[in-house]
Amino acid sequence: MSISEKRAIVLAAGMGTRMKSALPKVMHKIAGRSMIAHVLAIAGRAGFAQITAVIGPESGALEDEIGRQVPGARIAYQEERLGTAHAVGMARGDIEETDDDILVLYGDTPLIRAQTLTLMSEELTRADLVVLGFEAADPTGYGRLILEANGELAAIREHADASDEERRITLCNSGVMAFRGGVLPGLLDRIGNDNAKEEYYLTDAVELAKQAGLRCAVVTAGEDDVLGINSRPQLAQAEAIMQGRLRAAAMAGGASLHDPASVYFSFDTKIGRDVIIEPCVVFGPGVSIGDDVVIKGFCHIEQARIAKGCVIGPFARLRPGAELAAGVKLGNFVEIKQSRVHEGAKISHLSYIGDAEIGCNANIGAGTITCNYDGFNKNLTKIGEGAFIGSNSALVAPVSIGPGAYIGSGSVITKDVPADALGVARGKQVEKTGWASAFRRANAKKGK
Repeated sequence: MSISEKRAIVLAAGMGTRMKSALPKVMHKIAGRSMIAHVLAIAGRAGFAQITAVIGPESGALEDEIGRQVPGARIAYQEERLGTAHAVGMARGDIEETDDDILVLYGDTPLIRAQTLTLMSEELTRADLVVLGFEAADPTGYGRLILEANGELAAIREHADASDEERRITLCNSGVMAFRGGVLPGLLDRIGNDNAKEEYYLTDAVELAKQAGLRCAVVTAGEDDVLGINSRPQLAQAEAIMQGRLRAAAMAGGASLHDPASVYFSFDTKIGRDVIIEPCVVFGPGVSIGDDVVIKGFCHIEQARIAKGCVIGPFARLRPGAELAAGVKLGNFVEIKQSRVHEGAKISHLSYIGDAEIGCNANIGAGTITCNYDGFNKNLTKIGEGAFIGSNSALVAPVSIGPGAYIGSGSVITKDVPADALGVARGKQVEKTGWASAFRRANAKKGK
């Protein structure tokens, strides 16, 4: 089966009122990525390149997010929430125009795995309808999957309608379903709303398929994989599960995590071999780390590239656009933003480097600041190879420090300094004998 023969319908019109948020539910993030983006990426990896997303009206931000993730994705709108079959019906035009196999996913189940969807797709070569099930630790409230003696799916029984014997079944319905090409339209036509909520349920498709002599099958996944997120506690639960997966993947790839539970990754963090990550480190999106890097405790890193052999932290912050070449060392309370730090440079303590280029083997003293913003524009500071910047220096951009130059401690540098020169810009020191004693005596008298 080719990619062009598979379409995913992603249901994402839920209001998410339990989230207590102005943001659409599926826009909330896990590991730095929106739930809907996770689902779309997983569908793509499983070969479902054609996407139709069913969303609510006035969901411009969500529509934009879908377009960013899958350019060319189709959008359908569900103005009334009348059940899952009704939501799928909003994409009816896309369903009927081809004989694609159809996968129905949910935008609030971001932990589902691509290999699971691949198994469902493969099962469609032998079945007409496939339901994704899971073994529930506590099945209360879930629809039960009733199997025939030969293992085929006979029915989905909602908890309220199940007999005592059926309620003892722990194989439950996740809601995710797949339909062989051409099967779904006819089933949608026959799904009614004769139930307590007067809604159209996609689960009714199983019974209707069996009546039509179609084969229904079950593929199973782990309970965590099909976790649906409807509240902030469930969002936190999903974050914890995702972080566990990312930590395991990092260690399997050759990284050492001293305290895995305290390290937080983004969905796209790239980590080389023999990397050491100490406790309480947070990675935002867009981070790439080379081999043999040491990241000490309490660092925060986002949209940054760190080359082989760098030592970072503790308490360092790398902001977007930070690029560190091989062997760079950053120390305590150093912040880097939109700057390239070349091979072997050292920035050891209490410094801010923004909109700068730091040459190879340059040494930046404690308390150095690149004054990059003039209130309107960001300006560039260039520090040449082997330059030495004394402690507590302010480099007022745009400014260039030549290769091998020295900047005297405490200087405020506003003009370029040539190669191998000494730049000093500070007030002359003056001592006034006895001034402090006289000052204290004068103020003591005022206090009486």
